[in-house]
Amino acid sequence: MNLEFLLPHRLWWLLVPIGITCLYVFLLLRRPRTTPSRPSNLSRILPKDRAWKRHLAVGAAVLSLVSLVVAYAKPKDYTEVPRERATVIVAIDVSRSMMAQDVKPSRLAAAQTAAKEFVSSLPPRFNVALVSFAATAEPLVPPTTDRGAVERAIDGLQLQPSTAIGEGIYTSLDQLKLVPPDPKDPKAVAPAAIVLLSDGATNSGRSSLQAAKDSKKLNVPIYTIAYGTANGYVLENGVRQPVPVNHGELLDVARASGGKKLSAESADQLGKVYRTIAQDIGYEKVFVEVTERYAGLALLCGFVAALSVISLAARWP
Repeated sequence: MNLEFLLPHRLWWLLVPIGITCLYVFLLLRRPRTTPSRPSNLSRILPKDRAWKRHLAVGAAVLSLVSLVVAYAKPKDYTEVPRERATVIVAIDVSRSMMAQDVKPSRLAAAQTAAKEFVSSLPPRFNVALVSFAATAEPLVPPTTDRGAVERAIDGLQLQPSTAIGEGIYTSLDQLKLVPPDPKDPKAVAPAAIVLLSDGATNSGRSSLQAAKDSKKLNVPIYTIAYGTANGYVLENGVRQPVPVNHGELLDVARASGGKKLSAESADQLGKVYRTIAQDIGYEKVFVEVTERYAGLALLCGFVAALSVISLAARWP
């Protein structure tokens, strides 16, 4: 929490709830602790006082006052708000290991379905580009708001040999040069991110770690998704070839770029990962006034205090 106040001098009013709390404690300490040995007829008729209700009523009332004072001082804090524009480069590994069936119906087929759901979930004004990579990287769709074009290109992905994660990153960065300007503000530069899904390690092309560092220099975080299980395999000329997921390289890429590394071992997990990324990319933290937050808390605490007093029949110490 990074709470600041536009009118901090108004916080002196916090002395009021502090004073009420001190008075309540003082009255509690002065209250007689003994009870009569013979209960009177009146005490038999009246309901027994429950201390926790009194404490709850006073506590909620004091918290309501504190929240009102904080709201009166006009607090500011970080809060998440939807982004209006951003560019997302979706980079998908199409190496032959992606035909492994440890994720049903196959790694690639499940990745295609999840990627299309991810693309369709992004805000309408976000530009989305598609890059595939194996031995080399290929830009399939430049940054666009046409979700249909991106989804059709995802459906058309074809498997190829080798893996070049570094080339996939560099090609993704090249796509940022093609982002169309914002008609409302042509000079504005929208934030960008790369979402890279892979199941293997680089065995071709430039270094993925250096590519991630270059991405960091451009302020473009990379969200890497390690996709598949440790037991994955493919058949090559009738021979079973293990294709376990390489988590280490994807973790290094994410860290070096300032992004995040996630993993998924099933289609359901992959869908959740993409939804998490969509939440991260689709929202930004902004330092804004949050008066209404504390005013609402004051209203809630006041309501609890009122219910407690009604339940207590308004009997205070």
